[in-house]
Amino acid sequence: MKLHSYDINKRYDQSIAYFSMEFAVSQALKIYSGGLGFLAGSHMRSAYDLKQNMVGIGLLWSFGYYDQSRNEDGILDPTFRRKFYYFLEELDVHVTVRIDNVDVRIKAFLVPSETFGTAPMILLSTDIDENDYLSRTITHKLYDANDRTRVAQEIVLGIGGTKVLEALNHKVDIYHMNEGHALPLVYELYGKHYQTKEALREHVVFTTHTPESAGNEEHDINFLHEMGFFNGHSLDKVRELTGYSDEDTFSLTIGALRIAKIANAVSKIHGQVANDMWAGVEDRCEIISITNAQNKKYWTDKTLIRALDEHEDYEVMARKKHLKKALFEIVADQTGKMFDPEVLTIVWARRFAEYKRPDLLLYDLKRFAKVITDIDQPVQIIWAGKPYPFDHGAIATFNELIRVSHHYNNMAILTGYELELSRCLKHGSDIWLNTPRITREASGTSGMTASMNGSIHFSIDDGWHPEFARDGKNAFTIPHANPDLSIEDQDYQDNANMMDVLENTIIPLYYDKPKEWVKIMKSAMSEIEVEFDSGRMVHEYYERMFNK
Repeated sequence: MKLHSYDINKRYDQSIAYFSMEFAVSQALKIYSGGLGFLAGSHMRSAYDLKQNMVGIGLLWSFGYYDQSRNEDGILDPTFRRKFYYFLEELDVHVTVRIDNVDVRIKAFLVPSETFGTAPMILLSTDIDENDYLSRTITHKLYDANDRTRVAQEIVLGIGGTKVLEALNHKVDIYHMNEGHALPLVYELYGKHYQTKEALREHVVFTTHTPESAGNEEHDINFLHEMGFFNGHSLDKVRELTGYSDEDTFSLTIGALRIAKIANAVSKIHGQVANDMWAGVEDRCEIISITNAQNKKYWTDKTLIRALDEHEDYEVMARKKHLKKALFEIVADQTGKMFDPEVLTIVWARRFAEYKRPDLLLYDLKRFAKVITDIDQPVQIIWAGKPYPFDHGAIATFNELIRVSHHYNNMAILTGYELELSRCLKHGSDIWLNTPRITREASGTSGMTASMNGSIHFSIDDGWHPEFARDGKNAFTIPHANPDLSIEDQDYQDNANMMDVLENTIIPLYYDKPKEWVKIMKSAMSEIEVEFDSGRMVHEYYERMFNK
């Protein structure tokens, strides 16, 4: 079956299968949780724009990630509701995978290129009548908290996705694992399509996205073998393929590094961190850096870009105020608070996780209160983001922010942080705040799409930020604390540094020097265009990973 409805650009005629647990391509297709999905979505869009020979392989999550709302007390209420997608095209192919000694049937659905302007995508589901109840639940919820279900999901993605492509007679030159979740695909390929490890490695590449332990999954190797993760291969053969000797703990990331021909980190800093982190892994592949990017065509407000191109400061600011008003309608609807488009508006919005420090602004409550109650040079602050539904610490932080927000009319916490809200926040904010602990943010792409829309990135000097930022010219940088300090001391020093920049530079500049502020906005919008548009990124993958 021909999956591509467009003519392939000869520069990109290598056939790539891009395996990812999540893709964010439309608000209507809820199969993503956060940054990994946003990145994969932009990859699919730019692959389509450049007419690349690529197909995305993912899972059709029956209940999505979760729906984020509030209960009657205003506290976070994660709920799971079944989703229905009538725009998917059911493929006439059924394959079976063996999971925990049970044959599980997989149904495949196509997202045609024209539906959302992406490379074609194949989504897999076990939630079908042919399966028993437990097998049906495998593709119910993204990142299920149960280890057996999580591993089963990875088997469906890796082995099931590879089998579906084979059943469709779709030739694949390179299998791209976007994170280690799809690692079982190598055990489907080995012995069936490639008879040696050396031959297999030539057809597998790997992207590692995070230094965080939660993103570098580990399991007992015997448990994985029992589940069918290794597709029936003996543990001796698995150890031979992935370099494990007598170790019982199996790291998906290390396994991927040992079986891929090349791997990439997602920013220059992350490249250094990843190479240091995995320096002791024998027989691992080279890890290069390909900095993440986002699809400008999808994320930018076209009227704002036209105003930028026409070099009209007044038009840029007028459009920005219009976009702020649109965002503030959402704020009013959700919180009952009326925000003012003339007031400096700061947004912190991304996945809620402890190392991202969503509450860093509140570490010195007295100083925070002074800033947020200033009537001469006021600020408005918005938070949004989804904690992992079983990360009780992140949920507690989210709820604490809600409680604090009850005391301030110019502080709002929004729910439902998905593609459309994310886009509105980037269009309507003046400052995009990013506060990770240094070296912990592998890339972070939300600030890229904010900068594309004239929301100035205000960040710790981590991830992609150092590759772009000219402090005070196109962004603002928070001087980071000495990483040798205790975590607590780092946090308080970073808070003090952040508040210094906010109080002494950002707020006075916005109110006292509006022409200079617009100049920084326009520099951000202009300078983000080429290097941080995903067209550059997907081209670089072909040049440095696929065609290598």
